[in-house]
Amino acid sequence: MSPTTSAEVFAHAQSVIPGGVNSPVRAFGAVGGTPLFVASASGAHVTDVDGRTYVDLVGSWGPALLGHARPEVVAAVQEAASRGLGFGAPTTTEVELVDEIRYRVPAAESVRLVSTGTEATMTALRLARAFTGRDLVVKFAGCYHGHVDALLAQAGSGVATLALPDSAGVSTATAAETIVVPYNDVDALETVFVAHGDRIAAVVTEAAPANMGVVPPLPGFNAALRRITLEHGALLVQDEVLTGFRVGYSGWWGLEGLREGWAPDLFTFGKVIGGGLPVAAVGGRRDVMAQLAPSGPVYQAGTLSGNPVATAAGLATLRLADAGVYATVDAASARLRGAVTTALAAEGVPHAVQWAGNLFSIMFGAEAATNGAQDYATVLSTESFRYAPFFHALLEAGVYAPPSPYEAWFVSAAHDDEALGAIEAALPQAARAASQAVAPA
Repeated sequence: MSPTTSAEVFAHAQSVIPGGVNSPVRAFGAVGGTPLFVASASGAHVTDVDGRTYVDLVGSWGPALLGHARPEVVAAVQEAASRGLGFGAPTTTEVELVDEIRYRVPAAESVRLVSTGTEATMTALRLARAFTGRDLVVKFAGCYHGHVDALLAQAGSGVATLALPDSAGVSTATAAETIVVPYNDVDALETVFVAHGDRIAAVVTEAAPANMGVVPPLPGFNAALRRITLEHGALLVQDEVLTGFRVGYSGWWGLEGLREGWAPDLFTFGKVIGGGLPVAAVGGRRDVMAQLAPSGPVYQAGTLSGNPVATAAGLATLRLADAGVYATVDAASARLRGAVTTALAAEGVPHAVQWAGNLFSIMFGAEAATNGAQDYATVLSTESFRYAPFFHALLEAGVYAPPSPYEAWFVSAAHDDEALGAIEAALPQAARAASQAVAPA
């Protein structure tokens, strides 16, 4: 078909693709309206098939740390593609990418590349169960770890957006092997370990949750997870698919665990390490990772794992992501957080802008404004109905924010003064729209 407008493409897509999209949040289900079908992107901007250009705050949901189509990354991809798209055999680029990951996160002593974050967390759980000989996994309400059967319980992200507490197709037996605990609640976790400690293989957590909106860990929370799991012989799996190499040179662990002197047993990485192409990884303690085939009995394989074109994009991205890049992204994030607060406060909209590193999101409502949101239950009680009109006012003004109140906002090193100024100019009208929103009956 020949693309004409987003509305026309979406209408056709709905007849041939479930829901018209290949990942649920893209369908605009949480905000209504017709999703953008993007034709191209460059720097801080995306252009849809209608020919309209927007300042982008989605950033491919995280990977576009440097901005879209960074010339050096594009050149690396073109050079790799000229040598072949895939070989089904090892290449030097995948080893170089692993070396770069290990250099930035020394606690990831051994790393296996996969293609998606879901694969990474699935593999991490399989490893944990094999290594400990235990079956139960503990996760936190609102944390999202990909569409792994065992972890689609109170999972945040698209599941929250679609108001689905769990997913159809997940068996009762599988769900029964997952214990869900309120996020930021150390006492609740301690209670679970008193009752089930000798059966728990692992605790899995987002390093800094950003799939129920951004809900940062309370000071000492992640360190407490490390202490409790060590005491009971369980593994700690820190999911940095989203935060890894986006919030800092060594991810969230570099901001917290490295400074405090602790590390999880396993990490999962994704998004930024592929530079926009499908690459993810599981890494961690050498003795745990050695359980993976062919060196150990835990089977994991992937035809496209370590794809040479994808690893070339990731390697180029990480090599360009120096201290200056992170300083630029952090400054842009801080500027926008302040601008959002100023605009909403001017319209009398109670809210909190919550942030973790350079990730942030907006929680509407008096309770959020007073106390913030520290767990999933509080997030679900916020005035999320204000987000759709807020989003559409931004979109009308040429700013593409995440089409869900439960997703993080992403800025990049390409968000210069002009791009940030355009967002700031659009915010007052968006804040006015949020102030006029009416709660559903």
